Order: sequence, then C-alpha cells, then structure tokens
Amino acid sequence: MWLTGLSGSGKSTVGRALEADLIKAGRLAYVLDGDNVRHGLNSDLGFTPADRTENIRRVAHVAAILAEAGIIVITAFISPYRQVRRMARKIAGPCRFFEVFLDAPLAACMERDPKGLYNKAKRGKIKHFTGIKDPYERPAGPELVLKTAKSGVAECVKSLKNMLIKAGIIKRRSGDI
Repeated sequence: MWLTGLSGSGKSTVGRALEADLIKAGRLAYVLDGDNVRHGLNSDLGFTPADRTENIRRVAHVAAILAEAGIIVITAFISPYRQVRRMARKIAGPCRFFEVFLDAPLAACMERDPKGLYNKAKRGKIKHFTGIKDPYERPAGPELVLKTAKSGVAECVKSLKNMLIKAGIIKRRSGDI
C-alpha cells in the first residue's frame, strides 16, 4: 500500500494506525517511512529529484521483498512525482500495489507541520522541499483518496481496511470494522 501526499498530510500517522490494527488482528504488517528508511538504508541520499527517485526505487524493492514474504507493507512517502510512483508500481511486480492519495490542502499540512519542516523550508534551511520549492504531482488514478483534513485517523484506517477486504487481502471479522 503506497501512501502518498504532502508532508503533514497524515501518511505516517494513518499508516502506523493501520499497521497497529492489522497486527492486533493477527496479520503481519510493517510501515516503511522516511523515519525508518532515511536514517539507515537511504542515509546517503538528499532531496534532489535524482535522490528522491533513488529513495523510492530502493523503498519499492524493499517493500516488494517484504510483500513476497507475506507482510502487508504500508509505505508512507511524499513520492512527489507520478513517474516515480509508476516505477514503484512496476517494481512491485506480481504483488498487489495500491496507490493511496492522502489529499490535504497545503495550508492544512503547513498548519500541522509536525516536524517543523515547512517552517525550515520557508526560512531557506531546507532546499527542494515539496510544496514550497518543489512540486507535488497529484496521482492521476489512485486506488483510494483519503481527505485527511476532513476525515479522522480512524475513518481513514476503516477505508483502507475496506479496500484490503475488497481486494481479498484481509477478511472481514465481526467487530473488525
């Protein structure tokens, strides 16, 4: 499951809540996001367009390996370019790939700004920051759109779980949704 959207749109928050629900239901699940990938596997990369592409290429390969092992992989990355998200889908190969767009207005993301990144970008301390200096290309045909400025985390998780049920990845359990 590829969660994409601006910084502050709720990707990691929603992804971690879904992960917790899936694990509680006895499913193997894991979130890959900038916090656990950029500090190790991709610590050598910056935020130029080329580095962002390489970041997503590596993440997509790791996600595909984990998915082949039966883990429900939830990625939470801005992944601002459509072409790079298409590359991630292709890398996933025979694994199921769901692009989920966390659609939140820039103003809402800037207001949330959980890590102070928009503030740093405005002051020029972060170059190539999506939404400030670099563009974000909205998905052309995502499998799901979550309006995170209007929907709470629980509602978003419910929508994601319903998508997984419809795809036959998880089964509906009484009291589950």
